[in-house]
Amino acid sequence: MKKILSLSSVLILCATLAITGCSSKPNSANDSKSNSPTASDKPVKLTMYTTSGDKPLQAVFQRILNDYTKQHPNVTIELQNPSDYESLMKMKMASNDLPDLFDTHGWAQIRYGKFLADLSKEPWAANIEDSMKPIVTDKVGKVYVLPLNAAKDGITYNKDILDKYNIAVPKTMDELIAAGEKIKSESKGQVTPFFLSAADAGTMAQYLDEFATSQLISPKNNEAESLLNGTFDWTKWTPLAKNLKELFDKKLMPEDVMSLKETERISLFAQGKFAFNVGGPGFVPDALKINPNVHYGIMPVPSIVPGDEPTFSGGERFTLGAWKDGKNVEISKDVIREFAKPANLKEIAEVSGTPAGMKDINPDLGIFTEYYNKYKDIRVFPYFDRVYLPSGTWDVLQTLSAQLISGKITPEQYSEKMKTEVARLKPQQK
Repeated sequence: MKKILSLSSVLILCATLAITGCSSKPNSANDSKSNSPTASDKPVKLTMYTTSGDKPLQAVFQRILNDYTKQHPNVTIELQNPSDYESLMKMKMASNDLPDLFDTHGWAQIRYGKFLADLSKEPWAANIEDSMKPIVTDKVGKVYVLPLNAAKDGITYNKDILDKYNIAVPKTMDELIAAGEKIKSESKGQVTPFFLSAADAGTMAQYLDEFATSQLISPKNNEAESLLNGTFDWTKWTPLAKNLKELFDKKLMPEDVMSLKETERISLFAQGKFAFNVGGPGFVPDALKINPNVHYGIMPVPSIVPGDEPTFSGGERFTLGAWKDGKNVEISKDVIREFAKPANLKEIAEVSGTPAGMKDINPDLGIFTEYYNKYKDIRVFPYFDRVYLPSGTWDVLQTLSAQLISGKITPEQYSEKMKTEVARLKPQQK
């Protein structure tokens, strides 16, 4: 009996020691070192894709990455700017082999949503600007990306020209067309009202994309629901196509519109050869290098429907998201936290010349500051094509616009072809 008791005591003692021994080991869930995703010395290599080809902005991105790797020597991050970004990313999505960190270039939810980690628990998530929340956050609260900055596009204009011909900033489409006609007439054709190019028809796609919001989305009675549920009457697109054709017929766009290159916009603006450019002012600093005395302005997109107000088109400019199936997704999130530091976001906004996408970031936008402040309360709608058109329609807009201007199709045919192309492309989004 004593032997049995002794054996039992030994077994109890061993079990007690074992439990004590286990409890004395560091708990990986609670250990302060393990709370850092990069606490291990194990080498980690990440890849980050950006759509920005702007060298100064790339330098800022690289500096932030360098700061991170200095703090975490075991981590290496390669910054890449692929030349054919969209095609490459489509291939990578098909094989579910994406970069660890990447820019969603306007398609955070619709195109890349199912590949992105949820960032709603990140400390910076509560500071996303209200205007950006519907764009980078879904209805259940998932945050898809960190907005590194924000797009706020309207019309960039040559202030010298408007002043010379005593033209107030147009607030409606009718006023805009009237301003164009006055400039054309009083300059005796020396100044072109609108910079548009059929050779680089992205300028025309941009025109239609911004004014589609004014025509179909921003008015109180709008077509947002019908566009989303597939019941949109595409004959309602015809007025937009007619408007673009009207600019051509009235010679309110360049005479050499069929051959003019977008790269010529900078020098033409510097020379005072055109008045309005539909889109952001990113080209202005280069124009000022040619002619420091040229004056410019930024204005919202004029309204089309009576009773409506001007708007901006915007949303994502540059973003940073984490591939949810990446081997080092927690480290990727940590890198995003580095980008989310206020000083870094401020520098990104200043170098890119765009507003911040996060609250309490007050960048000095230099020559752009006056206008962004002036129009800070103007409504901002997401880019029309990114919400209401399937991926791939931008190319369609460019092609059909060039065909419209060249006389190959009518405005009515433009609308019919849009209906056909949207129906073809929409199933490919699934």
